[in-house]
Amino acid sequence: MPTTPDYIRIANDIVAAVKARELKPEDKLPSIAQMAADYKVGTSTIQMVYVRLEALRVIRRHQGKGIFVTDPETWMQEP
Repeated sequence: MPTTPDYIRIANDIVAAVKARELKPEDKLPSIAQMAADYKVGTSTIQMVYVRLEALRVIRRHQGKGIFVTDPETWMQEP
């Protein structure tokens, strides 16, 4: 029985929260360390989550400021 890797499951949780408007554009996400503690996973797993979300354009990083949710209308559009 295949299981979904933690980083995909967590990334999907964040995408679902954005789609449900629980997370709004410009909301700041927790630090990698805080998110790892919240999900009880290693920091490398959360780094993979954030890399995945950044590739999907769900988040954007600002060096020294944090990680922020982008407007879902920019990444939820059909190609």
